[in-house]
Formats: sequence, structure tokens, C-alpha cells
Amino acid sequence: MKQDTLVVHEIYASLQGESSWAGLPCGFVRLSACHLRCTWCDTPHAFDEGMRRAVDDVVTEAHGLGTHLVEVTGGEPLLQPGVYPLMAKLADLGHTVLLETSGSLDVSKVDPRVVKIVDVKAPGSGMAHANLPENLDMLGERDELKFVLAGRADFEWALDLVARRELDRRHTVTFSPAWGDLPAPDLAAWVRDSGRPIRLGLQLHKILWGDVPGR
Repeated sequence: MKQDTLVVHEIYASLQGESSWAGLPCGFVRLSACHLRCTWCDTPHAFDEGMRRAVDDVVTEAHGLGTHLVEVTGGEPLLQPGVYPLMAKLADLGHTVLLETSGSLDVSKVDPRVVKIVDVKAPGSGMAHANLPENLDMLGERDELKFVLAGRADFEWALDLVARRELDRRHTVTFSPAWGDLPAPDLAAWVRDSGRPIRLGLQLHKILWGDVPGR
């Protein structure tokens, strides 16, 4: 796959719904394809739907959305080599660029100006075996970790990993309930009582508009 093109599922403006950036106006570039199949995946439409486009055209459209903040997501964006020049060119234009990645692919080649939001897969996802532990050692101070959790067992697994590696001492760590699987008040109570500086994430975009594409 060439570096001057990308298969793009959608480009749109919305509010950032997750991470420490939640609530801010944000442009989204959603790339197609994913090699994982999480049990709670909310974007299966991005597995194989999309149009091949020139990287420069994608940069122009994303820049034209008028949002300072731009997130590159998927699918799994790091599957496409063209994502690296895409992110670099957006940063060159002055954007704060967020990358949402599954954490199953090497993040060492990502432009250091990009804020990496790494989704660590809990056992309930069915994809915990795909986590790349080395990625946790490649994160900068601005980078963040996200855990989507389906129940108490996932919570205990995630909390143990965070505590052992002291991940929340070096990075923003967010625990989010799997949409429709774990009641948010339950997770809120567990986070409150954890004794760790962990953030509760509630997918603001879904609360506002529901589980629909392009919002």
C-alpha cells in the first residue's frame, strides 16, 4: 500500500467524545480496515467500506473542517502507511493531532508531535492477546491510555496492569464502560474506590447523538 494514498471511510466535524480532550470541537479522519475483531466493536462499518484518496486531498479536507483538533482513527489507522505523512502534514498546518490506535501495532514511527491514545484491549474484548506490551514503553508524557471494560473481571485486570506498571503516574489513563455491557454507574463507583488517579470515560458523542456513524 503506497504512502501517498489512503482508504478513507469518513471525514467529519464533531465533538471529541473520549480521552482528556472530550468536549472539544474536533475533526475526524476515519480510515478503513482493522485486523482485530473486538466483541464490542462499534465501528464494524469501517472494516471494509471506504474510498482510496490522495493523502494531500485528505489533509485539505480535514484542514477545511476548521477545527484546531483533528483525530485520526479507524478501524486501525496504523495499518495504512499513508497515515504517517497524513499526521505529519496536519501537524505542519498547526493542528493538534490525536491518533487513536488499538495498541497492537508498533507506535514508534508516529510523529512525536502527535498525541497517541492507545486502546489497551481487556480480556472481555477477545483481543487481549493482540496487545503489544512494548508500546507502553514508547509513550510520551502527552500520550494517553484507554481501557474499554465489559465487567468487574476486566476492571480488575486493567487496574492490576495500571498499578504494576504505574501507568497512571506517567499518563492519563481512562477506563470506559463497553457500551451496552457495563453500567456506567458501576464503573464510576469502582474508579472512585480504586485509589488510583484514573479518569472515567463515557463516550460523550454517544450520549449526545447515539451510536451512529459520522457523529
